[in-house]
Amino acid sequence: MLILNKNLEYIKKKLALLPLSPGCYLMKNKEGKIIYVGKARKLKNRVSSYFTGAHNYKTTKLVENIWDFDYIVVGSEKEALLLEINLIKDYAPEYNIMFMDGTFYPYIQLTDEEHPRLKIVRNAKDKKAKHFGPYPDAGAARSTFKLLNKLFPLRKCNHIPNKPCLYYSLGQCLGPCIHEGLEEQEAEIRKEVISFMNGHTKEKIDELTSKMEEASAALNFEQALEYRDLIQSIQYVTGKQSIDSNNKENRDILGYYIDKGYISLQLFFMRSGKLLSHEFNLVPVSDDYQEDLVTFLVSYYQENTPPKELLVPNDLDIELISQIIETNILQPQRGQKKALVDMAIKNAKEALEKKFLLKQQNEAKTIGAIEELGRLLSIPTPHYIELYDNSNIQGAYAVAGMVVFKDGKPSKKDYRRFKIKTVEGPDDYASMKEVIYRRYYRQLVEGQKMADMIIVDGGLGQIKVAKEVIESLHVDVHICGLAKDDKHSTAMLIDGNGQQVEIDPKSQLFFLLTRMQDEVHRYAISFHRQVRSKSLFASLLDEVDGIGETRKRKLLNKFKSVKKMREASVEELAEVVPKNVATDLYEVLHRQDTLDVKDDNQ
Repeated sequence: MLILNKNLEYIKKKLALLPLSPGCYLMKNKEGKIIYVGKARKLKNRVSSYFTGAHNYKTTKLVENIWDFDYIVVGSEKEALLLEINLIKDYAPEYNIMFMDGTFYPYIQLTDEEHPRLKIVRNAKDKKAKHFGPYPDAGAARSTFKLLNKLFPLRKCNHIPNKPCLYYSLGQCLGPCIHEGLEEQEAEIRKEVISFMNGHTKEKIDELTSKMEEASAALNFEQALEYRDLIQSIQYVTGKQSIDSNNKENRDILGYYIDKGYISLQLFFMRSGKLLSHEFNLVPVSDDYQEDLVTFLVSYYQENTPPKELLVPNDLDIELISQIIETNILQPQRGQKKALVDMAIKNAKEALEKKFLLKQQNEAKTIGAIEELGRLLSIPTPHYIELYDNSNIQGAYAVAGMVVFKDGKPSKKDYRRFKIKTVEGPDDYASMKEVIYRRYYRQLVEGQKMADMIIVDGGLGQIKVAKEVIESLHVDVHICGLAKDDKHSTAMLIDGNGQQVEIDPKSQLFFLLTRMQDEVHRYAISFHRQVRSKSLFASLLDEVDGIGETRKRKLLNKFKSVKKMREASVEELAEVVPKNVATDLYEVLHRQDTLDVKDDNQ
């Protein structure tokens, strides 16, 4: 790559100064952004290896974008690993294998409060509470949580109110809001929950079966069906993905499989002898897959309490892991534990094969589509595309939206919204010109990375004003437009010269362009509605004496829109403003029955 060749001499000079010490290195791109963090036993050897020899696809792409690097020297490889994990969390570099994405698994927490309750939490740091999990499958956690709340009448509210709620009427809460002296009963229920979550479900099933039979005998079939459904829910939740083991210790089992440049990783969770659930990760493998696995395990157990045992395959180097994770790490050679590791490896292999096929299909819809777009326009593949659309009503409340697609996928963190500032009346061309200028002038001033392509939602006129701005700023960005037919459906692609580009309406590119056009239109319209709604809200409130800017904000925070405010009673309005002001506001809100605010809330 040209950038790398220009800066290679500078990098070589820095490489010569690297120490043979353990530490972390931080790779940077041309803009100075950290794009990769790694650790090394010997910094000089590890960092130099990136610029010599052949690499896999992931590392090659990384090296192509390295403009500079920094490093931090530490005292040991263990310190380097811990520092690496913290740096990755701080900077979230795009080229790191993001194992951390799935490390905050949900737990079901039984609190140690005066009146205990059940919660779903993302860590087990509260040592006084009892935790069950973790649940890599968030859906399983929610199903279990709902079942527990039906079976055990603990309080459901965050703050105890002064009157009973629906759960009390349903018999799913003891009602600490109106009853005293529940401590012994709640303590007994707490024991029952712990016993139930430890796998002792027979007693609860027997109890519900007895109640079901009594209800059926009394011809109360609706109640009997509710008991039957609860029994089936217990059997489903506790039996799902379960493997019984004679050893009731809590343990996790790691399995992995590498193929086609990817590593598939399975981490199974066994609690009280039952395999509750598992987690699957599929990511590009680095030059040292051992480091990938070590980083994942250490990252996960920094946030989650380790089990008593961790079973891992025989070829994993556990020396460094053992220094950091406080648990018994085993590499079984035979028997049931070896069978569990083999099962995890088998699942990792099967999952990789399925996920890799899916990934190839998805890439055909995204990467393949933008490659086709580049070929049709005779330009390099536009990996970074910005799309623009205006929205107004006869020039009023004029706004614009910009959405970003990177490698054919929406990058919502890069979306931007614009209020039109200099244009009067309904002039879409002038509005587009203002927005493109503001966007790219700021990017030039701040030295930001620019898009490969701009797509405007419109025909030749929109393309011309966008080109005029881009050429005046001397920016190298390709421009094209998307036009719609009479039915407001994507009809054609127009290149920067105003020529129509033929696209097969059944192709992945056509579907991608349609999604892009729909997305930018949705984004611009939603912003327009928001601006219009706030403006109508404010102008309407200006008619009421006693409502200034502070009370406007309070009413907006409370009711969100004019429509919801009109639906409120005087008493509800008086919760925000004085009673006399609420009465005047109510009269103003209902004075014009024809006031149309429906569009603001769709």
